Amino acid sequence: MTPAAPSEIATAAAGLSPAALPFLRELGDLKRVYSAQGAGSIAERLFVLGWAALARGDAPETVMAQVVASAIVSARLGDLDLATLTALGAGKGAVAVLERAFDEVADTLDPALAARLRAALPLGRPAAGAVPAFVDKLARQPRAGVTCPGQPRIMLQPAENHAEHCLIVAVYGVLACGWHGADPVEVFLAGMAHHLHSADMPDSGYSGEMLLGDWLAPVIEEARRLSMAEVTAMNPALTARLDAALAPIGGDETAEARAFHTGDVIDRVLEIEQHTRAARLTMGIVLDDYGLVHDGPVKAFHDRILADAGLA
Repeated sequence: MTPAAPSEIATAAAGLSPAALPFLRELGDLKRVYSAQGAGSIAERLFVLGWAALARGDAPETVMAQVVASAIVSARLGDLDLATLTALGAGKGAVAVLERAFDEVADTLDPALAARLRAALPLGRPAAGAVPAFVDKLARQPRAGVTCPGQPRIMLQPAENHAEHCLIVAVYGVLACGWHGADPVEVFLAGMAHHLHSADMPDSGYSGEMLLGDWLAPVIEEARRLSMAEVTAMNPALTARLDAALAPIGGDETAEARAFHTGDVIDRVLEIEQHTRAARLTMGIVLDDYGLVHDGPVKAFHDRILADAGLA
C-alpha cells in the first residue's frame, strides 16, 4: 500500500476544525454522566452494551450505528434513552424525542453519516448480554493520566477508565470517518478493541512504556492475546474482523487509520482539557451564561435571595 502524501493527509484532516470541538467535548463528558439506570458512566455502559452485542454475533454494522447514535443523543438527553422514555409513557413519541436531540447537535457531522446514524435511533441501545471478561477489567482499569519519562505523574481525579476511553475513541473515530472518507464500521471496531491489552496490563503511561524498553511490544502482545482468546471463545468470526480493523492503526497510511487516530488523539487531549476547563469556571458563567437560576414564576424572588446573600 502506498503511504499517503502529506498534502493528502492535510486535505483528509481538513474537516476537523474548532467548530466541531464543542460537540466533541459534550460527547467526551459522557464519561462523567451517571444515573440510577446502572453502575458506571454512560460511556462505560455503552462500551459494555456494544461488546455484549458484538460477542453474541450482532452485525458490527448495526452495533456501530446503535452505539454511536445512542452516544450522540445522550450528549443532550443523558440516560433518557429509548427504553426509558418508552417505559415512562412516551410511546411512539420516544423516537421523536431522540430525533430532536440528534438534530440539535448533528450539524457538524457528515450528512451521509448523520443520516445513517439517525436511522438507527428507533433501535435504541444494544441489548445487554454476556461479555468477555476483559470488558469488566477495562471498566476497572484507570488510565494513567499525564506522564512523561523522568517526570512524576500528574494526578487528575477522577481518572477515566479504559472502557470509557475506548468507547469515546470509537465514537469520535466514527464521526471522523466523514472527514477522512473511511469505513465507520472498521474504525468503530478498532476503537472498541485498541486497548484490549490494558485489561491485564495496568497503565503506567508514556513513562512506563519507555522503561519497558524492548519488553514493551511482547508484553502488549501477550496481554492482547489473552483478551483476543476470550473473543474467540465467544464469537470466533469476530476475531478476524477485529484483527483486520486493528492492523492499520500502527500507522496512518489508510483512511481508517487516520480516522481512528483522529478520535484517539482528540480524546486524549480533551480528557485533560476538561480538568482545566473546570478550574476556570466562575459563578458569572454559571449564573449569567448558563442560567443556573433560570426563568420561572419565582425567579425574581430567587434573584433577591441571592442578591441579599451576596451571591449575585
